[in-house]
Amino acid sequence: MKKIFIDGSEGTTGLRIFERFEKRNDIELLKIPSESRKDPAVIKQFIHDSDVTFLCLPNAAAREAVSMAADEDVILIDTSTAHRTEPGWAYGYPELSPAHRAAIRNGKRIAVPGCHATGFITLVYPMIANGILPADYPVSSFSLTGYSGGGKKMIAEYEGDSRSGELLSPRQYGLSQMHKHLKEMKAVTGLVREPLFSPIVADYYSGMLVSVPLYTKLLNGNQTPESIRAMFAEHFAGEPFVRVMPLGAEAESRNFLGSNNCSGWDGIEIFVTGNEERVLLSSRFDNLGKGASGAAIQCLNIVLGCDEATGLNL
Repeated sequence: MKKIFIDGSEGTTGLRIFERFEKRNDIELLKIPSESRKDPAVIKQFIHDSDVTFLCLPNAAAREAVSMAADEDVILIDTSTAHRTEPGWAYGYPELSPAHRAAIRNGKRIAVPGCHATGFITLVYPMIANGILPADYPVSSFSLTGYSGGGKKMIAEYEGDSRSGELLSPRQYGLSQMHKHLKEMKAVTGLVREPLFSPIVADYYSGMLVSVPLYTKLLNGNQTPESIRAMFAEHFAGEPFVRVMPLGAEAESRNFLGSNNCSGWDGIEIFVTGNEERVLLSSRFDNLGKGASGAAIQCLNIVLGCDEATGLNL
């Protein structure tokens, strides 16, 4: 039985990972005393005693924890931004390619993708890998998320009794075009430059909708919604966590795409909409599921060699 330690178990992602382990009998969860959760010596001992440690920490604290484990054989699964583009770290999105899954399976250092990045990379990586989207295309994207993605402080702000009326409306942020997920969005997809990215937070708890609009004339080949959808279906064939929706599936919701429909689910949906001249690619998922704790658990399951969906909701 593998021993698991969650460093940062009181944060949003850490709590969700902890909850997913409650009904599993194939692991032993090492629980650090609350009064010791910031004590470096105690943390180092827990890392030492574990087979796998999840890092659910701010970037600086995650780097410090990695330094504590430098001489340890423990597997680290980091949910922070700190190591997603670092050499020697596997990027925790197994469905992207056989090489990504193998790197996770054989790796000791695994970085879980960011939530916005997950939606973006789901759409753009296959387009570039299959030769449809030029790497120098001036890509833009917008992403709508529930407020849980902002962590405890934002959750308290939205759920407080005296909250501002402004919170009733969607709010755009990342206005400096320096969002923390941009680095991995560029590096993992192979884009020449970082995309123009507009994240938006709205008044609902969880769920995310990421969209990428494209001109078909600027793509390679004679692309149509049909050909692009067929590419996605082939690229993700046999992947239970990725659901490529049929063309026209949006009609079932009166041609709207809601952003909280996948809340509580650990997979991701892909929609291809638009027309012969302009195509809109959209991905829909739970920012706390495939966009965070669900992805982390999937990576653990690959490392353990068990069914990737163990403990997850598909």
